[in-house]
Amino acid sequence: MVMMTDLSYRKSAIEGASAIGLMIALFDTLAGDLRRAAAAIRSNDIQTRCNELNHAVLVLSQLESWIDLTNGGESAQTLSRFYAYLRAKMLEAAGNKSAKLLEAQIDMILHVRSSWQQLDAPPAQVPETKAEAPSEKASARYATALEIEPDSTRFSRSA
Repeated sequence: MVMMTDLSYRKSAIEGASAIGLMIALFDTLAGDLRRAAAAIRSNDIQTRCNELNHAVLVLSQLESWIDLTNGGESAQTLSRFYAYLRAKMLEAAGNKSAKLLEAQIDMILHVRSSWQQLDAPPAQVPETKAEAPSEKASARYATALEIEPDSTRFSRSA
């Protein structure tokens, strides 16, 4: 039952997601896969460890396929190297049965994920206020302070 609720939640979360939102969802999936693989290593559950690491490799492959190395510049190159590093460390962790190594990769994934999340956040909304035209007396005062003619500071009210 928990697995179905989790799956339903994930499906609804990605339906309206931006491209960056989808990437964030894949980072979440990758971190979850590695977390479960680390737990399986600790409990000596070979089948779960293999399943989770295999799925993590598929997720990583999907992330890698989104990189545009031709037009992405240095950012794309850096991301490509990061994914290659993750893949190598996942294989090393699998071979050495190292939960700690997987957990170190999870920390890195979550750090990069938070950067993507900041990019995906909508800009802060500033409440819109309607500015009123200054009175003639205030206009004259500001004009004097700025040493300009009062007539040039008149504002017209528009409806």
